[in-house]
Amino acid sequence: MNREIDRKALLKRSVDEITGSRRMRRNRKAGWIRDLTRENTLTARDLIWPIFLIPGSNRREAIDAMPGVFRVTPDLAVKEAEKAAQLGIPAIATFPNIDPALRDQTGSHILSADNLINQTTRAIKAAVPELGVITDPALDPFTSHGHDGILRDGIIVNDETVAQIAEAAVLQADAGADIIAPSDMMDGRIGAIRDALDAAGFNDVGILSYATKYASAFYGPYREAIGTQGLLKGDKRTYYVDPGNTQEAVRDAALDVEEGADMLMVKPGLPYLDIVWRLKDAFGLPTFAYQVSGEYAMIRAAAQNGWIDGEKVMIESLLAFKRAGCDGILTYFAADAAVLLQDR
Repeated sequence: MNREIDRKALLKRSVDEITGSRRMRRNRKAGWIRDLTRENTLTARDLIWPIFLIPGSNRREAIDAMPGVFRVTPDLAVKEAEKAAQLGIPAIATFPNIDPALRDQTGSHILSADNLINQTTRAIKAAVPELGVITDPALDPFTSHGHDGILRDGIIVNDETVAQIAEAAVLQADAGADIIAPSDMMDGRIGAIRDALDAAGFNDVGILSYATKYASAFYGPYREAIGTQGLLKGDKRTYYVDPGNTQEAVRDAALDVEEGADMLMVKPGLPYLDIVWRLKDAFGLPTFAYQVSGEYAMIRAAAQNGWIDGEKVMIESLLAFKRAGCDGILTYFAADAAVLLQDR
């Protein structure tokens, strides 16, 4: 008995000697104190909801590789926008699945003032003017080859692409887009878009630069969603950032900042949280990340198979973005997460 008492006393002395009066568990002992001492919190105001578009009316198509995500016609996109506003989500981002008959080598249909993106923007801003609308002037949904730029002799031509993207950005702003978010990764596009917007009188339209978009394998389900799977000739490594590079990503972002970017984006998200941290630390601009289709699909698939608690992993993954320094997160979980956060 005495030996047992001595052993416990020795153990207590040993812990005391190690920790002194420092006991981290004091701030973890109850829910209320964990709430008070939490360093990062997640709310619906941190989320941006990407929505896929198809032409027509009153039509919704499931996306096999993204369970729970649908392509919708402009009228149903308005309903989704109204839902976003009700849930406290501040903005949506739209991505079109264009009729194949309208796609060509140069993605010329993006220069139609009445294309699917612009139709939807006008409809949403008429119905829910307080909701932010973010549009992308990249050419990949509009090209017959699935690249983000104009393809000539097997090469994506930079400057001709930039000129077309800048023109498309003005059309999107004219339709009511609040933020232009170019995802194409062409050199010089941010400055060209800023100049074009300002010249057209859209000085208040912001630019969210996909400053570091990596040549990632996580985009597969997205390409199904916009109908470019199977179209891509070659790959996008000649203009996206190599996954092994960090300094290059920072240099890319620095150029966009110099050219007038208002906000920066990292894509994909969870595999590149170190880049989020680097950009936030280096530039201090509002910094966003895109939890891309492959990230979403993996979480959904694992949850459907009962391998993880889908709701808990969803929230934990989104909180990781905040912890890394994100001011906002593009995620297909936005509506589901917003409902869950409301319930909390």
